[in-house]
Amino acid sequence: MDTTLIDALRAQLQQETGQPVALVETHISWVLLTPTQALKLKKPVRLPFLDFGSVESRRHFCEEELRLNRRFAPTLYIDVAPVCGTRESPRIGGGGTPIDHVVRMRRFAESALLRNLLVSNALEPRLLDGFAKRLAGLHGEAQRAAPVSCFGAPDAVVRAANDVLASLRAQLQEGEADRAASLAGIGAWIEEQGQALRMAWIARQQAGAVRECHGDLHLANVVLVDGALTPFDCIEFDPALRWIDVMSDVAFLTMDLKAHGHGEFAFRFLDGWLQHSGDYAGLQVLRFYEVYRALVRAMASGMAPGDRDGKKKGPDYLASARRLLAQPEEGAQGARLMIAHGLSGSGKSSVALQLLCAAGAVRVRSDVERKRLFGLAPLERSAAAGLDIYGAEATRRTFEKLRACARDALLAGYPVIVDAAFLRRAERQGFEALATELRVPFSILDCSATPATLRRRVAERDATGTDASEAGLAVLERQLATHEPLDADERRAAIEVSTEATVDIEQLRARWRSAGFERC
Repeated sequence: MDTTLIDALRAQLQQETGQPVALVETHISWVLLTPTQALKLKKPVRLPFLDFGSVESRRHFCEEELRLNRRFAPTLYIDVAPVCGTRESPRIGGGGTPIDHVVRMRRFAESALLRNLLVSNALEPRLLDGFAKRLAGLHGEAQRAAPVSCFGAPDAVVRAANDVLASLRAQLQEGEADRAASLAGIGAWIEEQGQALRMAWIARQQAGAVRECHGDLHLANVVLVDGALTPFDCIEFDPALRWIDVMSDVAFLTMDLKAHGHGEFAFRFLDGWLQHSGDYAGLQVLRFYEVYRALVRAMASGMAPGDRDGKKKGPDYLASARRLLAQPEEGAQGARLMIAHGLSGSGKSSVALQLLCAAGAVRVRSDVERKRLFGLAPLERSAAAGLDIYGAEATRRTFEKLRACARDALLAGYPVIVDAAFLRRAERQGFEALATELRVPFSILDCSATPATLRRRVAERDATGTDASEAGLAVLERQLATHEPLDADERRAAIEVSTEATVDIEQLRARWRSAGFERC
């Protein structure tokens, strides 16, 4: 490809700034990095999924990139600037007929990319929690596709996956028989899932789950900016690649975290996103989208320029796709149900969060779902909104909602933890009945601590206001006086955990994996 223009722009910027200007190349663009800005020039390429062949089309897609990405990263994206002059002597801005255009962005440190935060062990879990909340909010605000549309339709979803497979087959070289066999197996799985999930995709369309999303949410397109993880570089060149099921957006990030060996972060992010979105029904299509996203990254890796030694960096995404379709979740034995049991302050939520990360599980929280029934966000206080959300009818509706969410996750093949106090025997029996109905193992996570510890923790939690629970000391005292302990039969299904000391989560995970199968 002719690099005259980009080489001349790089030389000009180095002369203007007096500093070295780095050049980053992808299969569709060049990016020049000055000390303060990143300037992206689209390559004049025509590919099956995009057309940057003319100056006018590149201008249009530069403007689309600016418009769309300001939804996610308004402080990163500055403007679109014309490139005038000649290819040999270009200038950014000024008069004359533009010969091209660049998107100008605020530069950030390479170390701030989410991919590199993982490599350097600098990713704080709270950053993922904040990002999950923000992404759920962005998805909630995004424009919806029409209920009957080509976007998100079953045939369109399967066709997109098959198109990526075709591109991967075209990349095959002589002697790659194993890779060809893998692609054939994945192709058969896609066809099988295309039939099995057809009605689920139609239901997702009709429910408004197909929206104008990011479309390319892998680890290299999320960056730490001003203390928060921020997505950038969304899909601008093809509406069909960004008008997608919100779960397809989520799947890109969960897949990439797993591909990089961080399944614990994938499930922590998913847990946060589900708490703020409530979209447990989407779990049915999550694994398909994760496989599809792994194939997309495998295709992109094959198209990207190689390193100097001819090798590509990063995970083997085709192997990641094979692992994802081989079993529901890494290290899991498929669907099984655990309910938490314990008084306020007993550490149920803390242990459940650690366990879901270690076991690759989905959590459903009563404190969150109760508030969702009344239109409240997880950290909103019901009293401030003038609502009484703890009456008998509200509690009945809450447990009904918990069962529905747990059912969705179990039917999708995930281990499930229902995070509630479960101080009434009838409440516990209702979920054991659900496990029996679905023929999955049933366990009780029985968390305990001394009354003094319970009181201290509840008082501290009330003071910070950083937890969804609104159970204060008065509620705890009522629980201590009226709760119904586990009976002998329930004890046989229980995994007892004292939270007075540090809990061995790996041991707890192993106990959960082996518990309850004889009761199915």
